Amino acid sequence: MTFTLNEIALLVVALLIGLVLGLMLSGRGKYRRYWRDEQLAHRQAMKDRDARLAAANERIAELERSRGPIGPGTATAVAGAVHGRDDLTRIRPIGPQDEVALNEAGYHRYGQIAAMSDEQQATLEGRLGLRPGTIARDEWREQARLLERREDAEHARLYDRRKTPV
Repeated sequence: MTFTLNEIALLVVALLIGLVLGLMLSGRGKYRRYWRDEQLAHRQAMKDRDARLAAANERIAELERSRGPIGPGTATAVAGAVHGRDDLTRIRPIGPQDEVALNEAGYHRYGQIAAMSDEQQATLEGRLGLRPGTIARDEWREQARLLERREDAEHARLYDRRKTPV
């Protein structure tokens, strides 16, 4: 039996059509099930995520309701509450970030700043990224001495944040 080229081409086309139809009919429901299962798993994951977020937001709201008010003097109260530390932000122009850097450098009390040597002052200026002579120019040591002796009125008179030092 011999086949012509046209007959071979028709047989190949028929085989391909049969293969495509067979694949289409055999896996029809299977892929739909996979898709549906994936959608259900995704929806459940979103519900779980939303439930966790709602619980976290409720906990945050509860913590915010239970905390005390923040107002003037809170920083001083917090600084005094921490054992062995003074509120170094009272020294003009030390800010909260500078106070953290000072604490990391080992300076926690007014007395430590008042007793600083010139060498320690230069080292601290370098660590804080200040120009050389800034600590002396802003009179950190003098302010620390006043604050250590609890001479708040004198400190306020000389170094009030709204005025320039006298």
